[in-house]
Amino acid sequence: MLIVFIKSLIVFFVVLIAVRIMGKRTLSEMQPFELVITLIIAEVACIPINDPYIPFYSGIIPIFTLCFLEVVLSFISRKSLWARRVISGRAMIVIDKNGINYGNLQKMNMNVHDLIETVHSSGYMDINEIEYAIIETNGKMSVVERMTDPTKPTPALLPVILVVDGKWNDDNLTKTGTTEAAVSVALRKHGLKGVKDVLYADVRQDGTMYVSPKKGKYFVTKINLAKGGSW
Repeated sequence: MLIVFIKSLIVFFVVLIAVRIMGKRTLSEMQPFELVITLIIAEVACIPINDPYIPFYSGIIPIFTLCFLEVVLSFISRKSLWARRVISGRAMIVIDKNGINYGNLQKMNMNVHDLIETVHSSGYMDINEIEYAIIETNGKMSVVERMTDPTKPTPALLPVILVVDGKWNDDNLTKTGTTEAAVSVALRKHGLKGVKDVLYADVRQDGTMYVSPKKGKYFVTKINLAKGGSW
């Protein structure tokens, strides 16, 4: 019994260290591959505890191996947009200016009942209150509310990501009707040498672009959109 007790304590602290290294605080913040790794770690951690005849390292080595794998995959996801899409998938717009986007629901293997339940759990009982809804890669829903107050005629705007960690999102550049050259001109006007200096940038239908540099304060500027912000 004493051996099992000591093993349990050690495994607890080993798993705690592994989870802290992965850097996620709650399950809702995890990407699919991170959740899978966490579940496997939980299963592997039980092996040396349940069977006193199994060597202690049989549980410890796999835990740190899986932890290392998670860190490597997270690093690759940060550096490569293509790798992130393969590993974590992509966020999907399920409600847009035309209503429920049935095509994207099918891509996510969701039905309308699933969507309505997600809308309700996000705090919206009336789907008509929503201008845009996005299912993020971690399964959570993000919502842009519809403006219904006549004293506030400002339309609801949906930011579209253009740059993440110094890399262009080519699909969104095409979607918004802007170009790398147009965005780069706006960046240089605010003292940035190029896209490599940008941590995050997005644009809205009215051409408002938010930019957060890797160093320095964020700024908001305007760019021209060839499609007139039709998304």
